[in-house]
Amino acid sequence: MSFAATILTLYPEMFPGPLGTSMAGRALERGDWTCEAVQIRDFATDRHRTVDDTPAGGGAGMVLKCDVIARAVDHATALQPQAPILAMTPRGRPITQARIRELVEGPGVTILCGRFEGFDERLFEARPQIEEVSLADIVLSGGEPAALAILDACIRLLPGVMGAASSGEEESFEDGLIEYPHYTRPATWEGRTIPEVLRSGDHAKIAAWRKSMARETTRLRRPDLWERHGDAPDRSASGAQREKKEWDQ
Repeated sequence: MSFAATILTLYPEMFPGPLGTSMAGRALERGDWTCEAVQIRDFATDRHRTVDDTPAGGGAGMVLKCDVIARAVDHATALQPQAPILAMTPRGRPITQARIRELVEGPGVTILCGRFEGFDERLFEARPQIEEVSLADIVLSGGEPAALAILDACIRLLPGVMGAASSGEEESFEDGLIEYPHYTRPATWEGRTIPEVLRSGDHAKIAAWRKSMARETTRLRRPDLWERHGDAPDRSASGAQREKKEWDQ
């Protein structure tokens, strides 16, 4: 069964966009996932297809109308009753890799892309199933770029999309840590060499080094993650299962 992505947007021409190329594009061609971009304006009832209005109480910008957006959400719910609905908004809960994996295990996802000053608050009161989500502590011109990023994170984890199933297991955030540093040929470059342990062929030492570096990098670069996940259980490094390569060439 395909992973079905429904995007509610004012700019359906933005999809699949970059997701129509590379691994995601090949997966789309195979039918591993589907993409339906729904034009929110189709749910407006006036002849101008109005989707926004001025903020109550005054202020700059425009606000997306709750009645129009609710009709679009109800349409998406009818299409995919079991799919979670994510509303992209800076005030939402930051998306995590754990949440991405939960989404991948389901039938798909509906993503509502915000624009302007955001949504009329009554939308979330009337449709409590909507999950407010943010990509990061930044403000974009609209929810579409964030939706593309979230879909990419989901699609790459679908069975068969990545070349090796283990490719997605030993990455940043999978165990609450930032990933360890990577190296490849040439063994020496501008006087800098690959750490000796990675050329040793000792898989146990390599795994221990990678775990240690992941913990140290997380502690230094992301103290917020370290505080929450500093005691994450050990996991075997994918490289520890590979045969020794002649890195000294």
